[in-house]
Amino acid sequence: MPTFNRQKLWGYLQVKKRRLKDKLHGRQMVHFLHIGKTGGTAISHALRPHMHGDRIALYIHAHKVTLRDVPRGEAVFFFVRDPIKRFVSGFYGRQRQDQPRYFSPWSAAEARAFSRFDTPNALATALSSPDAPRKQAAEDAMHSIQHVRDSYWYWFDNAAYFRARAADVLFIGHQNTLTADFERLKVLLHLPPDVTLPRDDIHAHRNPGSLDKRLDETAVRNLRAWYQADYDFLALCAEIDPAH
Repeated sequence: MPTFNRQKLWGYLQVKKRRLKDKLHGRQMVHFLHIGKTGGTAISHALRPHMHGDRIALYIHAHKVTLRDVPRGEAVFFFVRDPIKRFVSGFYGRQRQDQPRYFSPWSAAEARAFSRFDTPNALATALSSPDAPRKQAAEDAMHSIQHVRDSYWYWFDNAAYFRARAADVLFIGHQNTLTADFERLKVLLHLPPDVTLPRDDIHAHRNPGSLDKRLDETAVRNLRAWYQADYDFLALCAEIDPAH
């Protein structure tokens, strides 16, 4: 435990030192909020060599960092994705324990979930199963699987707070137009034209293309209801998006 605390303190002091240096040089501080399964690993990989610009200081954060962790008045950008597509991606990412890019072992609850449901469709359809134990198992899985369980609101708290920070939102990108949106982001960040997203699946942390991503009508209907709050978030994003 003492070693962990020293490491944590060292990291905190390094960030404070960097922030002071960036302020002294008059750089604009811009933060990337990494929402899981929205293309963030590829974006981080592309941006990391360019964190220390002449005009902009990029802060590339881990999943746990939220909008409330970013000081008011400092810019943020992030990417979003249709919640159902994000569910499918999150399901398969955790099913393979985030390999091969990373290795994050299952929690006990995730192990139970994947022992019961082997595809996203099986899990999603079970949410309305007439069999009470199966329905409960599906709900438990939805609350247990990392990414699947994580609402957009984790990063943005609530609608009132998000609206209050709208002026700090520099850019909202979309995973389904990732390449085009990244080109727009590069202009805002004053990045060189040759900065590109990784093309290989490992650095981009993409799921294999051969996976069964099909969802039947029941699955889609159940997921729309389950993720209604996330669809509300996307509607609010469209409202405050600085590009609109």
